[in-house]
Amino acid sequence: MADSTITIVGNLTRDPEIRYTTGGAAKANFGVAVSRRWQNRQSQEWEEQTSFFNVICWREMAEKKKDKDAEFLGKHMIPVILGPKERNYVIDHHHLALALHEEGVKEVAVTVIANLSMLEPDSFWFVMDNHNWMHPFDADGRRRHYKDIPKSVIDLVDDPFRSLAGELRRAGGFAKDTTPFSEFLWADFLRRRVKRKTVETDFDRALEKALDLAKSDEATHLPGWCGPVAEA
Repeated sequence: MADSTITIVGNLTRDPEIRYTTGGAAKANFGVAVSRRWQNRQSQEWEEQTSFFNVICWREMAEKKKDKDAEFLGKHMIPVILGPKERNYVIDHHHLALALHEEGVKEVAVTVIANLSMLEPDSFWFVMDNHNWMHPFDADGRRRHYKDIPKSVIDLVDDPFRSLAGELRRAGGFAKDTTPFSEFLWADFLRRRVKRKTVETDFDRALEKALDLAKSDEATHLPGWCGPVAEA
């Protein structure tokens, strides 16, 4: 029987566990979460599903995987703000955190951006807002009260324009930027220029429109803008 080869692209859900056989061969075991998004032809609504894979590597591949995964986890620690009662408030990598939660991961590596645990709740949210460490807007682009912000990543609501912005970045429409919630800012920009119905019923057409908008002067103020530079 011929061997089959598949390529899995997703997020690491747990640290690789390295063990060795009695003969000295390395064996790495780790998990990968892969999310896919498609449009239901009957309901015309966008649906999303996350699949989880248990991956096993042997010998040289296992040794290399150990080093690469350590590097990956070091670059993808969940950034948080330490708030009142020393609770962690996630400010980026929300979808990675959700994938880890759905895999049943109990603990994740975080990096504390700032310690605001000494502040009262009202002062805490004021500082968060002024540092752009929060994005209190719903799927319709309307600003909401701080109390409406989901208390857990499992309560996040899907925003079609956030999905469009993510696909726009992957298509080269704008560069990855360190600005907090950069894709949310692009989502708000697109929300005012692309019809929601187009995004929900003809995603490819919406992406073409988004690519044109991303290169326009209207988008120059957005993080990661990489439109054409006018000749002097």
